[in-house]
Amino acid sequence: MEADLMHHDNQEDGAEEEDYVLLDLDAVLAQVDISPDAPYVLSGLDTSEPILIIDDKVKLIGKYEDTIGTCFVFSENEAAPLVQEETGPSEANLFAGRCIVDPNQAPTKEVKPVAQLQKILKFRLLMDEDVQDANMESKT
Repeated sequence: MEADLMHHDNQEDGAEEEDYVLLDLDAVLAQVDISPDAPYVLSGLDTSEPILIIDDKVKLIGKYEDTIGTCFVFSENEAAPLVQEETGPSEANLFAGRCIVDPNQAPTKEVKPVAQLQKILKFRLLMDEDVQDANMESKT
């Protein structure tokens, strides 16, 4: 899943509003191998069924779904190791005034909130009948 940013211009006060959309690709990942750095084109975000084309090969169609409650999006970064400084006097304190890093300490992650959203865009493979249905709707 990936969070993407949409920009909307608010005509009333000239301010730009940012909306985040969570792209849910879970249903597709079992069927297609998608590289994390594959280029993609996302179009039709203002329609009921946006189209996502990945690496000029995989064509997906999406449908908006409401979340149950509010969905929070976080970013994750590597955090610096925890450094402990020995400061107090003690007979056992052989390292007074020095910093100690525990070599057995597991790497830590720093998590920061990015956004909150109420809609998820769930994608599935675009089939030929989806294109035919869209053509029939546009003719009526």
